[in-house]
Amino acid sequence: MPERFAYPHGPQRIVCMTEETTEWLYLLGQEQRIVGISGYTVRPSRARQEKPRVSAFTSAKIEQILALQPDCVLGFSDMQADIAATLIRHGVQVTIFNQRSVAEIFSMMAQVAAMVGQVERGRALIEGMHRQLGAIADAAARLPRRPRVYFEEWDQPHISAIRWVSELIGIAGGDDCFAELAAQPLGKQRIIADGQEIVRRNPDIIMGSWCGKKFRPERVAAREGWQEISAVRHGQLFEIKSADILQPGPAALTDGVAQLHRIVVEWNAHQAAVAQAEPGPPHTRPMGADHDEPSGRHHV
Repeated sequence: MPERFAYPHGPQRIVCMTEETTEWLYLLGQEQRIVGISGYTVRPSRARQEKPRVSAFTSAKIEQILALQPDCVLGFSDMQADIAATLIRHGVQVTIFNQRSVAEIFSMMAQVAAMVGQVERGRALIEGMHRQLGAIADAAARLPRRPRVYFEEWDQPHISAIRWVSELIGIAGGDDCFAELAAQPLGKQRIIADGQEIVRRNPDIIMGSWCGKKFRPERVAAREGWQEISAVRHGQLFEIKSADILQPGPAALTDGVAQLHRIVVEWNAHQAAVAQAEPGPPHTRPMGADHDEPSGRHHV
């Protein structure tokens, strides 16, 4: 092709307004293209030292972004729509992804890899993550029981797991207590107004990832009526850091799901130890049943 028609191979100056695209570009070996990142970025840790922080989640430093002269800005969801519109009006190319499921996360990563000319490397990394998820699912299938899991994304009001988290809980060997809400894309659609509904569903494990603040299991355990919940009675309350599970990118598909699976495996080991210590015939309740729950407990 004549030199006068030469063009750059993909964007050369990228601003990533959420962490998952930053982490993915680093994994692709394309971090030199990144000129600005989100202030919430912690993966990889060196990105905070190497790149200027120019956005939060629902706000951004527009003038600083424009000063960086990006040829592409990457964002996530309707929550960043106003930022995207402002940048577009200033003539900036903006791509907003809206991945909500495990499959959509993989699709986002494949698209970003193609944008920066790393189709083969991207494919190899994605296939590696596929294998890891498959191995976890196979190991989960061999576990004696699948615990009921309540994943709390926010505490006041109670917000249950978004779709990719719910799917990863299933892969890890658990069953999301509020799977019917996981299909709802917006947090306000996943609000559980009546905390007693969580009590009625009686999760075996409670996991918390309160985006922006530390999960406090002692506060959860002290909620009115929650002492009846199996997870509270047996001390099965755990935090998973937001950066590891609530970023819809590589972190959730690697470290996040691995933590979910570890918790489920340890819960099964705890159940086996309890059953062995109890007198009488071996425990034969069906998978997913709680051997010490009161009769008449409602399940969904």
